[in-house]
Amino acid sequence: MKRKLSAMDARQRFGEVLEGVYYRGDEVVIERAGRSMAVVVPIERYESMERSRERLFALIEKAQARNRDAPYAVIEQEVARAVREVRTSKRGSKPRRSR
Repeated sequence: MKRKLSAMDARQRFGEVLEGVYYRGDEVVIERAGRSMAVVVPIERYESMERSRERLFALIEKAQARNRDAPYAVIEQEVARAVREVRTSKRGSKPRRSR
């Protein structure tokens, strides 16, 4: 369950917050003056986000290494072509509206 708590409530009920996160998988947004400041999530969710982040950065590093010697103009053309292809495929998959 997702819920929001003020920083003061979170501090006063910290044990209860931890139990809800650990046992029920709650996600708790902690706010101060109506502004979101932090989120408490189950450790499995955090570890999953970290693994995803590491995979993303590995892919970015791999792409950078593969394109290290490519001229900027060539990379720019390939990116533009890839964007056109994705946009074209998305247009083709959308149902047409009848007028």
